[in-house]
Amino acid sequence: MTAAHDEGTSLVRNSMLYREFIAEREEILRHKWIESEKVGHDIGFERALLDWVMRHRGGWRDNRTPRSRPATGVN
Repeated sequence: MTAAHDEGTSLVRNSMLYREFIAEREEILRHKWIESEKVGHDIGFERALLDWVMRHRGGWRDNRTPRSRPATGVN
């Protein structure tokens, strides 16, 4: 691997976007486990992803630690 590649990898892993992606993925995997346990078999990642996005993503995002968001000017 080159130094430029290592630097690029480091930039990606330290980015807010990547950290949010990883946190969201962990929540989806947790949801997959819980729902799979309920039905007694593995429901698969795609089904867990779609179900989690439709049922939980909005609330999960709302409850995340406040991060720098653009000001909307609305109070």
